[in-house]
Amino acid sequence: MNELKMNSSAYRITVVDALRGFAIMAIMLLHNIEHFNYYYLPDNLPSWMKTLDKHVWDTMFALFSGKAYAIFAVLFGFTFFIMDSKQQNQGNPFVGRFMWRMLLLLGFGLFNSMFYSGDVLAIYAILGFSLVLVSRLKNTSVLIIAFLLLLQPLEIGRFIYMILNPQYNPGNPLSWQYFGQASAYLSSNSFLDTAWGNITNGRWADILWSWENGRFFQIPALFMIGMVLGRTRKFEINTTNGKFWLKILVISSIIGVVFIFGAKSMPDLIKGDILLNQANLVVQTWNNFIFTFVWISAFVLLYSTKLIHKLLSHFEVFGKMSLTNYVMQSMMGCFVYNGCGLALYQYTGASLSLLVGVVLFVVQFTFCKWWLKKHKQGPLEKLWHDLTWIDIKKVGVTKALG
Repeated sequence: MNELKMNSSAYRITVVDALRGFAIMAIMLLHNIEHFNYYYLPDNLPSWMKTLDKHVWDTMFALFSGKAYAIFAVLFGFTFFIMDSKQQNQGNPFVGRFMWRMLLLLGFGLFNSMFYSGDVLAIYAILGFSLVLVSRLKNTSVLIIAFLLLLQPLEIGRFIYMILNPQYNPGNPLSWQYFGQASAYLSSNSFLDTAWGNITNGRWADILWSWENGRFFQIPALFMIGMVLGRTRKFEINTTNGKFWLKILVISSIIGVVFIFGAKSMPDLIKGDILLNQANLVVQTWNNFIFTFVWISAFVLLYSTKLIHKLLSHFEVFGKMSLTNYVMQSMMGCFVYNGCGLALYQYTGASLSLLVGVVLFVVQFTFCKWWLKKHKQGPLEKLWHDLTWIDIKKVGVTKALG
């Protein structure tokens, strides 16, 4: 592997920015083919377009669904380590300040939820407190906790209960009731109706869906793994880390292939739709985790080569403004697809929506390049930073947070 001639500190920051930018782009493309949670399939499309749409949908979901957000979560934990270690080195407490930072993130998430009910920022803000609980534990202890969470103990417990009680029928997921009400306000020509529906009905739909699909266990685990990757300096460029990421790529790829073929054989091994669905839920969370690290390791290795670095480095500007881009894409998606805007949900299947997503990405990317020529941070990044480090004593509210 050809190594770039840059110092460790610079590499650590730029590769993480680029990887974060890649994840935000993938999230945006997925959100577009989903019409930003408005699941509507136009009936007036020709049959060839519907066939193409199915292939596009299946391919994009296989590549990025459950993986792009997971990359984002790993880097969330990494960022916590960077900030925490910096404050420790300066002799400053950080726990209180971080908790305040998470409350600010919750505010950003609730604002974003007005445009997109599937917002993940609010969930990250709540689950981010898990980092406080493990921030002073040794790496081994943190990884053990993360591993136990990744096992999905609650869902495995439900699976065992279903085996022992064959008559048990959990019924449809509760989130379906809320998703079923979404079209009433997403098709409305009133933005106020859409915003209110998103932050009430839509928020509950997303929270319940995340709980039903194991995200409340997986996300803290990903945070913790990101923190440990930061502690062990795995995003720095050197031969040892190159071997580490190559090993991760090989192992995760092999396990991922095993999972794919194993999932195909599950209907022959597990009888009954209810039991099979529960098993698929658990296996899918494991599969997403494995392929998340296929993406991360492959990206880091390719970024570390002279040939591919120049291409992947373009994602850096996108990643530096990840918060701004995430909220901005929700606002654009609301305008493009919902009834209060252009209402393109009526006309675009997965293929056309993917093209729209590419156009919106180019628009955002161009904005990022223009903005960062004049500013060090994106607008929301700057606001979050300033509010995080505000000296509360000076505004007479209370004693400054640690």
